[in-house]
Amino acid sequence: MPDVRSMCAIGARGQLGLNGQLPWEGAKGPEYKADVENFFRVTRGHVLLAGPSTYQSVPDFARRDRTVVELRSHMSPEETLARFAGRVVFIGGGPPVWDVYAKYIRHWDITRLPYDGEADRWFDPAWLLAAQSA
Repeated sequence: MPDVRSMCAIGARGQLGLNGQLPWEGAKGPEYKADVENFFRVTRGHVLLAGPSTYQSVPDFARRDRTVVELRSHMSPEETLARFAGRVVFIGGGPPVWDVYAKYIRHWDITRLPYDGEADRWFDPAWLLAAQSA
């Protein structure tokens, strides 16, 4: 089994997404820039398993120094994770992905950003407990 982790940013009230994007997409503040830079630094050399929207948002430069795999609903989590035994695997991609993979995630790295606007996707604290109850 790989070392399964997740890294995400949330807004002040747990906001995760808005219309298929990060709700703060395009924000210019230093904390937003630092969050993106940290994500690419920490995941470098590792595996990123992500839902379709997140997979499509990964820039070309980031695909050169990490393994990026698009998750689909027909894929077995156990079989998918088994492909990366001994590796560090980051699970990315929002509620539908975390609903399935949360029970395998042993470490969550969550950054709270100062965004306090609209959202249509929210972080579910139950994901943090999923591995304990599995």
